[in-house]
Amino acid sequence: MHAKFERREFLKVGSAMAAAAALGVSARAPAAPTKKVTCSSPSAAKIGWRVGIAQYTFRRYSLFEMLDLLVQLGVECIETCFFLPLDKARPHLQTNQNLSPAVRKELKQRLADRGLSMSGFYADLGPDRDQARKIFEFTKEMGARTIVAEPPAEAFDMIEKLCDEYAIDLAIHNHPESPQSKYWRPENVLAVCKGRGKRIGACCDTGHWVRSGLDPVECLKKLEGRILSFHLKDAAEKGNRQSRDVPLGEGQANYAAVLREVKRQGYRGVTAIEYEHDSPELTADVAKCVAFVEKTARELA
Repeated sequence: MHAKFERREFLKVGSAMAAAAALGVSARAPAAPTKKVTCSSPSAAKIGWRVGIAQYTFRRYSLFEMLDLLVQLGVECIETCFFLPLDKARPHLQTNQNLSPAVRKELKQRLADRGLSMSGFYADLGPDRDQARKIFEFTKEMGARTIVAEPPAEAFDMIEKLCDEYAIDLAIHNHPESPQSKYWRPENVLAVCKGRGKRIGACCDTGHWVRSGLDPVECLKKLEGRILSFHLKDAAEKGNRQSRDVPLGEGQANYAAVLREVKRQGYRGVTAIEYEHDSPELTADVAKCVAFVEKTARELA
């Protein structure tokens, strides 16, 4: 099903495409005063959805290069990723818990200057207690409320204690079905959530469910009460593990129905767009995704 966009949504796409050209400007020496973000999805915000972007979407850029683009897109929050670069000028820096206090301060200031926030952190969270605590410390310092990860089952007792201590949620992410993907089915996520508090739940990657041959709406129903975050994603082909992403509403996820189900469940929180198909049209495709969420939210409100 193809989305039909109103004139103002197309204008957003055009402005986002223009913003991409601005990424050539050095993030460390901006040519103009920093602009603050104006939310482009007020209807979504009204029903409790904070539209965000996963850093992996713009992985060809450093995080610092992305920030002004997020402002142009009208997206207020970002889910950062532990293995992606922070600053083009300092390629050894990755966006994770190993950043020095000075660089963390710089990151927080750059976000604040633009009215942006770090809503979540995609982390390499495993059974190492000391490493896990560093991840929680970094997440809390950055003001994020959710860690997105795929920890082994044996780590959950330790992780749940840290979730309670730091008041931070763990959202378990699903990749497409494979021998390495532990949580591709909702049932697998529910198994490690069983008997645990509400700070342990799911990060629902709808596009990966499509790639795995699953129905996203049925998956959401199974996870009701355990949904903590989203990777909003649509895929062109159902059951094809290698299928490319397409803008929301243009693939096989039945995205209008997906968002209706999210609304029915009363979900309020971050809905992070993650668009994995990189191309010259990337920024315009992401803008279409933002516009689709806003258009649907306006219809549902």
